[in-house]
Amino acid sequence: MDITKNLKKPERVEFILNRLQELYPEPPIPLDHKDPYTLLVAVLLSAQCTDERVNQVTPHLWQLADSPADMAKIPVEDIQAVIRPCGLSPQKAKAISKLSQILIDEHSGEVPDDIDALEKLPGVGHKTASVVMSQAFGVPAFPVDTHIHRLAQRWGLTNGKNVTQTEKDLKRLFPKDRWNALHLQIIYYGREYCSARRCDGTVCDICRTCYPARKHPKKVHKP
Repeated sequence: MDITKNLKKPERVEFILNRLQELYPEPPIPLDHKDPYTLLVAVLLSAQCTDERVNQVTPHLWQLADSPADMAKIPVEDIQAVIRPCGLSPQKAKAISKLSQILIDEHSGEVPDDIDALEKLPGVGHKTASVVMSQAFGVPAFPVDTHIHRLAQRWGLTNGKNVTQTEKDLKRLFPKDRWNALHLQIIYYGREYCSARRCDGTVCDICRTCYPARKHPKKVHKP
């Protein structure tokens, strides 16, 4: 391999797969939970909030209620008071209350293992539904957040202007049986080595290996 030339896309894909597997052979799910319902609520709370903060808040929320039947009985104001540190608490509290009632009314109190049904729940977008499908039910999915979107551009895996296009590109490039672990591996790598501040496309191991000839920071399109 000529270390003075940038890798071609198939070479980048192979290197990224191997390197991330070396670094994170069994990536843990970053949000603490005990079942699909608590994962769903935790992922909803993680919107514009760190996983660390969510994990600090959810134990207090589960003391109030940790099932759709119990949560539906809790006043929205009480839910909001507990989750306030996560930000956007008025909207999130209403969504948690409403989706809990819908799970009771339409899904026998269970979180559905169907992405279309999940996306119909209040406060649950495509990314949240994809996380639940992959991490709660083991169904291949590739949730793309802003961090994965950033790294995919730095690594030349997409030129998409939004997370929807980036998801399509990544699904096309990587084996389906690696999607669930890979999206977690990319998140962990982005936090540890290729964050928005610590790397500009020329600093971390993967960026330098894939693009050794890159001399200037890689501009990325925010979703």
